[in-house]
Amino acid sequence: MTDTTLDLGPQTRVVARLAAGVTDEQLADATPCPDCPVHNMLGHLVHLSAAFRDAARKDLGVTTDTDPTAAVPDIGPGWREELPKVLDELAEAWRDPAAWTGMTRAGGIDLPGEIAGAVAIDELVIHGWDLARATGQPYDPDPAALQASHDFLLASADDPDRGGIFGPVVPVPEGASLLDRAVGLSGRDPGWTPGS
Repeated sequence: MTDTTLDLGPQTRVVARLAAGVTDEQLADATPCPDCPVHNMLGHLVHLSAAFRDAARKDLGVTTDTDPTAAVPDIGPGWREELPKVLDELAEAWRDPAAWTGMTRAGGIDLPGEIAGAVAIDELVIHGWDLARATGQPYDPDPAALQASHDFLLASADDPDRGGIFGPVVPVPEGASLLDRAVGLSGRDPGWTPGS
């Protein structure tokens, strides 16, 4: 986790670029998330961006109360315009220092603002990797966001309740990159490739 606010803008721009690189033919392709093809991953990114935007604003309601495991989100016909817009709004909302203070809600769970910010960063970093791997695009996450994601995941690695959010930690070789370590901590295999 981070002790100070972090600009989510560099990482939201990375995710927006990856989404723009997805072809219509790739929408049904598998991602590293089981039972979550590319179109569902993109839908998840739209919904989580709106939820964490509203969590930052303390604008609690439908977007912040929805359990992310209740249904698999999907994209609508305007997702190519909607996703970059909501990603920009997400980054802008977290630029307000007040977003990182007090209590808020996301996924139907009340939590401190700084924890919500850390979760938002982690979602952007790890799902950015998912999308890049699934669509064969290079992935260069924002270094500050990657470090924050790794630290957040490392802090929860031994939490017995993490099973509802992440899979079991996947061990990575000594000397693995920070990205591979974060991906492993999220319960994914850093060596995942389409068809594996």
